[in-house]
Amino acid sequence: MSWSAILSLAIFAVAFILIATEKVHRTAVALAGAAAMVVLNLVPGEEIFYSHHVGIDWEVIFLLLGMMIIVGVIKHTGVFEFLGVWAAQRSQGRPYRLLVFLMAITALASPFLDNVTTVMLVAPVTIAVCRRLEISPVPYLIAEVLASNIGGAATLIGDPPNIIIASRAGLTFNDFLIHMTPIVVVLFALFVLMARFLFRKSFVYHPEKVELVMAMDPRASITDMRKLVRCLVVLGLVMVLFTLHTVLDLSPAIIALLGAGAIVVVSKDWTNGYLKEVEWSTLVFFMGLFVMVGALVHTGIIEVVGDWAVRTVGDNYFGAATSLLFGSAFVGAVVDNIPYAATMAPIVEGLAAQPADPTISQALWWSFALGCDLSGNGTAIAASANVVVLGIAAREGEPISFGQFTKYGVITTFLTTVVAWLYVWLRYFALG
Repeated sequence: MSWSAILSLAIFAVAFILIATEKVHRTAVALAGAAAMVVLNLVPGEEIFYSHHVGIDWEVIFLLLGMMIIVGVIKHTGVFEFLGVWAAQRSQGRPYRLLVFLMAITALASPFLDNVTTVMLVAPVTIAVCRRLEISPVPYLIAEVLASNIGGAATLIGDPPNIIIASRAGLTFNDFLIHMTPIVVVLFALFVLMARFLFRKSFVYHPEKVELVMAMDPRASITDMRKLVRCLVVLGLVMVLFTLHTVLDLSPAIIALLGAGAIVVVSKDWTNGYLKEVEWSTLVFFMGLFVMVGALVHTGIIEVVGDWAVRTVGDNYFGAATSLLFGSAFVGAVVDNIPYAATMAPIVEGLAAQPADPTISQALWWSFALGCDLSGNGTAIAASANVVVLGIAAREGEPISFGQFTKYGVITTFLTTVVAWLYVWLRYFALG
């Protein structure tokens, strides 16, 4: 192994540890790591912006940007506040019923708005509703994050690791609908049943407070109904185009940007307020991360690890799928699943190129995707959505400790991963 390879691996390892421990903001770490790679000539500076294999993946960046703008405009219509009050009224304040409604809203929104954006919108509403009912919002917030990470696995845009995997593997929006959505529906149904027992000690019912909530008018939350209708029409068209993007020969990133432009026009938001909702630090974090991973590719680290993995696996592809699923669920739970997915994607690409049967190749990619997505529930730092909700809760005076979140997350991750493993075995190997 060359000195450049060792140096790039050392820089990446330090950056990875800092990101995992959150000692320094992850965006600053990614920028510093990328800068070190470029200054030390571990990745060619001119290829950072143009190379698909060692440069920034602009498909991922612009897809996220477009969806952030779309959500930023929809947020200002008050639709999420409406859904929160509606859920409280439909559940009649019954704790478990309310929990299911809030989880369902989160899980249904996450595949289309991405799980980070969804929890940013739903968490403040949940806290407000729980305060009106005089119940602790903590179990509801934890359940929403867990549901969000499960629901986000259903589509290409629902969870950041999926976007990275799709770009590397050449998977389409429809591929995710066909292969991921069925098992996500099963996993969410399983989690709804689990939640009845996981959070049973937290369920409290105050009839007198429920009466006050029942008297509220949910429609008062909608600031502009015409604007909301126009925005939802645009969002619906974007979803349709996502499903047809291979037929139309349009990349998901282009569709997201077209949708962003269209929703700004129909909403008549000329104040640039929607740009304030864009998570610029997240986009910059991705850019820096791609540069660091590109350095590992350029110096040969990824190739060495990939060759080792191919030799180890041999022709035991079910063993490889099992290792990818459970290994990703474990490692991704210890560290943020986004940098983990970006690092492992080139290695999985090499593994998936070995089988002659395309079904087996796909099984490896889907095992990897399921492991990455479900790992997000493992600990409080395993996914960006978790960190976001813990921050919102702390700011609102409802702190959630690392241990408090993790005791629910570990159980959820383990059981959902086992069910996902059975799905992979049955669909791609037993019946493949």
